[in-house]
Amino acid sequence: EVQLVESGGGLVQPGGSLRLSCAASGFSFISFAMSWVRQAPGKGLEWISAVDSGSRNKRYADSVKGRFTIARDDATNTLYLQLNSLKTEDSAMYYCALGGEGTAARGQGTQVTVSS
Repeated sequence: EVQLVESGGGLVQPGGSLRLSCAASGFSFISFAMSWVRQAPGKGLEWISAVDSGSRNKRYADSVKGRFTIARDDATNTLYLQLNSLKTEDSAMYYCALGGEGTAARGQGTQVTVSS
């Protein structure tokens, strides 16, 4: 059974940083692309970043490019998302997802709130 458990969210001031983690189990993590998506209250799901197996290619949505960094550790089956220069519009529930498009299995999410 695929399990994805996100952590690392919280309340941060504009301009601040957070590091999200996603612990993966139940599948061959090293073999799959992984992604992050987010959903703000009252809005649809937004794909924000993906990394392929082997970390050769990383993709970002324009809304986070230059501020967020995706990474993976295949030794520990963990996906990361470093969030820098956070804006109030980054407030959302963040989910990691199996695959590069964010449409497959997702975890329960971790809440990021950016507010002064």
